Amino acid sequence: MQRREFLTATTAASALALTGCEQTGSTAQPENAAPKVAPPVKMHVGCQRGPTSPSMLQYFKRNGVNHICGHPPKPGERGYWSVEDLQKTRDVCEEHGVSLDIVALPFLSSSHIDREKRGAIMLGQSPERDRDIEHIQKMIANCAAVGIPAVKYNMSLLGVLRTERTPGRGGSTYSTWKAAEAVADPPLTRAGKVSDDVIWERITYFLERIIPVCEEYKIRAACHPHDPGTPPGGFQGLNRVLGTVDGLKKFVTINESDYHGLNLCLGSTAEMLQDPAGEIVDVIHHFGERKKIFNIHFRNIRGKRGDFQEVYPDEGDMDMLALMQALRDVGYEYMVMPDHVPKHPEDPGGHQGFAFSYGYIQGLLQAVKAS
Repeated sequence: MQRREFLTATTAASALALTGCEQTGSTAQPENAAPKVAPPVKMHVGCQRGPTSPSMLQYFKRNGVNHICGHPPKPGERGYWSVEDLQKTRDVCEEHGVSLDIVALPFLSSSHIDREKRGAIMLGQSPERDRDIEHIQKMIANCAAVGIPAVKYNMSLLGVLRTERTPGRGGSTYSTWKAAEAVADPPLTRAGKVSDDVIWERITYFLERIIPVCEEYKIRAACHPHDPGTPPGGFQGLNRVLGTVDGLKKFVTINESDYHGLNLCLGSTAEMLQDPAGEIVDVIHHFGERKKIFNIHFRNIRGKRGDFQEVYPDEGDMDMLALMQALRDVGYEYMVMPDHVPKHPEDPGGHQGFAFSYGYIQGLLQAVKAS
C-alpha cells in the first residue's frame, strides 16, 4: 500500500472508531435521533461566611460570589431578628450587588450543646423551647416581609466532632476525624444519655411547629446533616440520627412540605458513607429528584465514615465534576458554596482557601453549562 493510501485508510478507520460506527459494537445514534439536551444550569456559587459587612461583601464580589447566606446582627435581648434587622442586612447586600438568598438562624447552630446558650429545643426543655420556637416563627415571618426566601439551621447536640488536625499540601493542615482515636471527654454532655427515639421526638416537636409557618410564609427551611456520624455505640452518650443517609430520608418525610428540606453538605454526607466516591451521586439524586435540597455545601474528603480528612476540593476521593453534573441533572437551582477549607498560618482568615474554592466551583459550573 502506498503511504498516501495508508494514511487515508487509517484516518478513515480512526474516524469510524471515534464516532462508534464500526460494524461491531456500534453505539452510534440514528441520523434522525434528537441530540441529548442537558438541563439548564440555574445554580450559582455562594458563601455563608460572616460578618455580612461591606468589606466582606467586597471580598465576595472580587471572587465572583454574587449570592450569599447572610448573618444579620445578633438579636440581643429581644431574642429574634426584627424586620428592621433583616432589612438592613438585605440593603447592605444590595448596595454591593449581592443577593441575600438565605440567612443562618442565630441559634440552632452547629455548636456543641455544652457551649450553646440557647439549647432548649434540642434539650427538650419547655417552656424555654416553646419560647425559642416562637422566636423562630417570628423570624420566618419577618424574612417573608423583606423578601428573604430561606433560612438554614442545625439540629445538633454534639457539634462538629474532630480529632487532631493532620498535615496537608503546601504547609496547610486538614480537619480530621478518626473515630478510633476519639476520646469522649467528658463522657457525657449536659444532655446526658439520650435515646434515638427521644431525639426524634424533639426533632418532630420542632418541625410540627415550624414547617406550617414556613408553608404559610413560603420560606424554605434547610437543615444541615450531623457532622460526622457517630461511631458504633454513639459518642458522649448520643447517637446522631441525622448522621446517616437513612436518617436524612426519615427527616425530610416528617411534616412533609415543599418548604422542608436540607442544607445538603456533600462533605458531611460523604463522611457518613463507606464508599463516598461510589455512593454520593445516588444520594444527590434521591434528595434532588424530590426537591429536598435547598442549599449545597460543596467540599471534598479523603477517607470514609469514621476516618477522613477534609481536603482541598481537587484532591479528595469524590469526583466533584460528577457531583456538579448530578446537581444539574436533578434541576438544583440554588447556591453551591464551600463551608470548610484547610488552614494555613499565612492565611489565618481563610481568604485564600475560600477564594480557591470559589474559583474551583465557578470552573465546574462553566464546565457543566458547556456539556
